[in-house]
Amino acid sequence: MTRPESGERILVTGAGGQLGKELVKLLNAKGIEVYGLTRNQLDITDCEEVHSLIDQISPTTVIHAAAYTQVDRAESEPEVAFRCNAIGTRNVAVAAARVGAKLVYLSTDYVFDGYGSSSYNEWSETSPINVYGQSKLAGEEFVQQHHNRFFIIRTSWVYGAHGNNFVKTMLKLGAEHGAVRVVEDQVGSPTYTYDLASTIIAMLKTEKYGLYHVSNTGHCSWFEFAQEIFKQAKMEVQVTPIPTSAMPRPAARPAYSVMEPFMLRLNDLPLLPSWQQALQHYLLNNHTD
Repeated sequence: MTRPESGERILVTGAGGQLGKELVKLLNAKGIEVYGLTRNQLDITDCEEVHSLIDQISPTTVIHAAAYTQVDRAESEPEVAFRCNAIGTRNVAVAAARVGAKLVYLSTDYVFDGYGSSSYNEWSETSPINVYGQSKLAGEEFVQQHHNRFFIIRTSWVYGAHGNNFVKTMLKLGAEHGAVRVVEDQVGSPTYTYDLASTIIAMLKTEKYGLYHVSNTGHCSWFEFAQEIFKQAKMEVQVTPIPTSAMPRPAARPAYSVMEPFMLRLNDLPLLPSWQQALQHYLLNNHTD
């Protein structure tokens, strides 16, 4: 790989994921030199490999979107989750700092326990209730310890054109069965990868570093989200609300993980569109893989 002489160079880890693919697509469309690295091209848990590759590319920015996201499986293999989300993030943060690159780290609403009924801002106390959330919070801490020009971006309920997600699952099940059962006692904010990626790219033009909550505005339960999906898709599907207890899973989920975008407002950065508007854009421009 030939190292460019000058100009903006953005390295995206996790480029095979739904956000990573969106970021690479939008960056390319803007004419920005981008290196999208998939899991097969960069093992973030290999410290030497991370340092070698980042030294070689010498990016001006690293967007660290690679993550272990198997929430339920993490309960039975915590070492794997922490090796990727904590140690892997440390490796990327140290290497990015060494070459003087800005760093973006994608985190999650699962750093909160969700026991309350009011939204969390960036200064709210964290208290993850599952291994996945604990490992992502550890990643946040490593970023803060080893880098000084970073954007930590917590987001939630992500969906988009690439990969598997809740919207695609609902559309598939609705078409196949005409009825779905969906949890009604978990509340959060759906986030569209196009809006999330666009916001990240806009933030990179600034020096307004820090911890941000970035999701589409408004909130809903998974049940309400499913209802809106079928309403906008003009599908006649029976949606039955069920409690979380009716669908037991290995990892506990926060019941109320709505995040307040306090830092976006404080830094005069634009808020994302409402989750309903985002869903409409997705369904109208749904070129999926």
